[in-house]
Amino acid sequence: MSEGWFRRLRSSGVGFAFAIGLLTAGLFHLPYQSTAQQADTAVPAAARNLPPASSSLLGLSDAFASIAEHVKPSVVYIKSGRKADTARRNVRPRMQVPPGFEEFFRGVPPMQQEPRFQEGSGSGFIVSTDGYILTNNHVVDGSEQVTVRLLDRREFKAKIVGTDPNTDLAVLKIEAKNLVPAPLGKSSTSRVGEWVLAVGNPLGDNLTFTVTSGIISAKGRSLALPGQSERSIQDFIQTDAAINPGNSGGPLVSVRGQVIGVNSAIASQTGFYSGYGFAIPIDLARNVMDQIIAGGRVNRVAIGVSVQNATANDAEYVGLPDIRGVLVQDFGEDSPARKAGLEAGDIIVAIDGQPVEYVGQLQQQVAFRKAGEKVKVEVARKGGVRKTFEVRLQELSAPREVARGALGASDDSAGSANQATAEIDLLGLTVQPVDPQSARQLELTPEQRGLIVTGVTPGGPAHGEVLEPENGGPDILLSVEGKLVKGTTDLRQALKSYKPGDIVTLRLYNTRAKSHRIERIRLGE
Repeated sequence: MSEGWFRRLRSSGVGFAFAIGLLTAGLFHLPYQSTAQQADTAVPAAARNLPPASSSLLGLSDAFASIAEHVKPSVVYIKSGRKADTARRNVRPRMQVPPGFEEFFRGVPPMQQEPRFQEGSGSGFIVSTDGYILTNNHVVDGSEQVTVRLLDRREFKAKIVGTDPNTDLAVLKIEAKNLVPAPLGKSSTSRVGEWVLAVGNPLGDNLTFTVTSGIISAKGRSLALPGQSERSIQDFIQTDAAINPGNSGGPLVSVRGQVIGVNSAIASQTGFYSGYGFAIPIDLARNVMDQIIAGGRVNRVAIGVSVQNATANDAEYVGLPDIRGVLVQDFGEDSPARKAGLEAGDIIVAIDGQPVEYVGQLQQQVAFRKAGEKVKVEVARKGGVRKTFEVRLQELSAPREVARGALGASDDSAGSANQATAEIDLLGLTVQPVDPQSARQLELTPEQRGLIVTGVTPGGPAHGEVLEPENGGPDILLSVEGKLVKGTTDLRQALKSYKPGDIVTLRLYNTRAKSHRIERIRLGE
């Protein structure tokens, strides 16, 4: 996926000069009524009555107009600015021409100088009568000056109350009277296919307070956005309502006139609308907003696991009737989940009895609780086993670098028969043991010295799941079904009791990402 595909709706200080020739009836002296309309001829009753389809369209049109009138007074236009030396330290100097050489540089455009003050724009919406405004973090990130303009053209200097880059949300505050807060709905009850309106300020000053319509195209989307981390919470609502740069922070509104999302990103190769817009669910945004308003920052807790969405093989492996849940890949330092009894390879299916379908849902069910609070985590294991563990939540601290252990000479103790390179057809992998030199080059601890994946059979069982050196790797295969594999003999022994079509659990370590993970592979012929 190209880097330009998923773009945040970055603040847009874009100016457009519209030259539109308007052809009006007055210009050509066209009549407002036709001859037939002016005639005194009686019109049949059937012609005067609209067909049912037209009546339905009129009702929908009136509904959209009413919603727009109801919501637009709550939407704001945000202008942000920062000094150039704050935005970028490396300013390109203006080209200096030595005296006497001016003739040689005629017609050469001068090098553009960085503006002293950089401006951008975006959207937001009022959430309280006392002046709190919700928007995107990237609309005001790094800004030294923020101005908010209302629909009635009043402008106010805004204070940034707090931001949360992990959800791309920010809260502003203005001192103003007669404000109209937007009614907040529930994104959890919204359904794919429902009509929605997007309100905002695309392309800067020229198209402020624009309303577009569409439907909810999908829910629970995650995006490869710039600056995201493993702590980013992504649970986007996808819509085909037209969204463009400058719409960031504006509301996505249901047909009930309630905000169900905060417009945040588009999928486009050009940077402009191409049918795919994404909004942060209001349920998530409300949790973040409430914490920022209460304390100026967001406090998060966690159960101490690294996770990814479960796959079809995962679901079959643990006996789930459908593909859902979250796969436990690894544990953080001092993980409360591991202490409680969870294991790598478990599928988390519920928190406190509430179903967990995907990663973003798990994060939201846990992240905004209090440190020390206990939750009941239900997991599915091999063969349909179900277990529930009580896990005490820990505060999510800043990431720490894990110290690498020293390599000892005693680590290289396997026999030569266990050290040969081998092609494992059941997995579609070519592997070789980690030797001391490779261990030093890849900075592996003794616990990470398994089998280096040197090749993956195209179209084979592990293709797309296990990584070779040329494709994001190499991965180190550490264990199969919980059995350590230090050499190829270990691997063959671990696979001895399995046949083609069986699903096995591989525990891997990726040398580039420096992270552990679980992959479930259906064995091939």
